[in-house]
Amino acid sequence: MAEEVWLIEPSGPLRGDVEVRGSKNGVSKHMVAAMLGSGESSIHNAPDVGEVEITAAMLRALGIDVEISRTEIRIAPGPQIEPRVPDAFTGLNRIPILMLGPLLHLAGEAFVPLVGGDPIGRRPVNFHVEALRAMGAEVEVGDTGVFAKAKRLNGTRIELPYPSVGATETVLMSAVLAEGKTVLKNAAMEPEVVELALFLQRMGARIELSPDRRIVIEGVERLRGASTWLNGDRIEAFSYLAAGLITQGEVRVHGCPQDRLVTAITTLARMGAQFDINDEYLCATAPPEGLRAAAVQTDTHPGFMTDWQTPLMVLFTQSQGMSVLHETVFENRLVYVPALQRMGCEIEVFDQCLGGPACRYHDTNARHSAVVRGVSQLKGADVTLPDIRAGFSAVLAAAVADGPSTLRGVHHIERGYHRPFEQFASLGLDIRRKR
Repeated sequence: MAEEVWLIEPSGPLRGDVEVRGSKNGVSKHMVAAMLGSGESSIHNAPDVGEVEITAAMLRALGIDVEISRTEIRIAPGPQIEPRVPDAFTGLNRIPILMLGPLLHLAGEAFVPLVGGDPIGRRPVNFHVEALRAMGAEVEVGDTGVFAKAKRLNGTRIELPYPSVGATETVLMSAVLAEGKTVLKNAAMEPEVVELALFLQRMGARIELSPDRRIVIEGVERLRGASTWLNGDRIEAFSYLAAGLITQGEVRVHGCPQDRLVTAITTLARMGAQFDINDEYLCATAPPEGLRAAAVQTDTHPGFMTDWQTPLMVLFTQSQGMSVLHETVFENRLVYVPALQRMGCEIEVFDQCLGGPACRYHDTNARHSAVVRGVSQLKGADVTLPDIRAGFSAVLAAAVADGPSTLRGVHHIERGYHRPFEQFASLGLDIRRKR
């Protein structure tokens, strides 16, 4: 079957309202956590994204019942758990590695295929593997995947070399049913991680969020099913705010609490954006003279989120002056830059640490900093999208180009954003599907 492409014709400022649902990064982790409940769990305000279907298919393959309706996902344990995630899921996303701990609790053994996801840099499984070994599991990493075995996981003290979101989630979902207390140091404290911890607490887990990136988990004998409402996706919210600014329009974003966007709002305000924030929505507009350049460094929460920098890069091209972006979370996050360069974005990438102090990539060959010249006149182009966030940014660039664009690989965008085609069309973008 021919792959779908999007044809985009610039159509002026984007204006209107967007309702964001729960995040891609949040919903799939909640689905894995629901494996641990003895009864049915329900996840509300779920987004309609490809990631949900992929994760649901994995759970069903393990013998877990999954029902998906318009905004709700129901998950219930089946009579028998299959401890092996099928090889067919190799490389599709990062979720299989998070299933190791739950499968060890449910079946005493587990096999998960090699992980995938966007090609934004190494997201090694060694943090996950070492954490499980510290809890008493036998773990082998092979050419096709990871095999683990444990009669019972035991609480222990773990310190992560880097506050990895995925590794923190692995420890949370492994420690809640382990014997004894687990103390996790240098944990990730992103809103999605805290949201997962709150869901596990509703299921009966004993979790304490302590200062200085420390999480204490006291293992319990069993967890029950629970119900939760996901908060709005902060990546999606920022992306649509940027869409309004880039096109000199006005997009009101509903469904994402202000506290999830504190750093992003301040960053845009420093560039000259004017905000209207209330309990109903967030809205950003650019002044008549346009936005100013900025120097921004990505970081772990509460810093500027790495997933925010892709729409920010396009916004830099439409701001006055030279902007600098320093990526410190993933060494290959700038893989999308060539697609934007073909659309006229004046971006140069460097292996030096620019726009902030030296990061962990300072002595590597990783091209993790960018200098962006604005205001650039963008042009329509035929581009293939390498990943989710790059795909959304290419739509933003196409919206202010001087001619039509053809975007290929749009399945990436639909894997991570809730109905993006319909959302952009509702904001007034001239966008059409073609096979």
